[in-house]
Amino acid sequence: MPTLTMQINSMVSQLQEPEQNLLLEIIKRFLPDDVATQDDLAAIALARDEYIRGETMSDDDITWK
Repeated sequence: MPTLTMQINSMVSQLQEPEQNLLLEIIKRFLPDDVATQDDLAAIALARDEYIRGETMSDDDITWK
């Protein structure tokens, strides 16, 4: 028995390109667009460590102009 992914691929491949483009746009809406990269995760970990060590400043400590 074909897997769900195989069934979807088979069905989509039977459609004309305009319909495939429409489905692609619909599917994109279900996928996250704000996924953190490895660099993002490393920066977040570093910032958390700095916060734990007390190496951060509060907004009150900054002279905003």
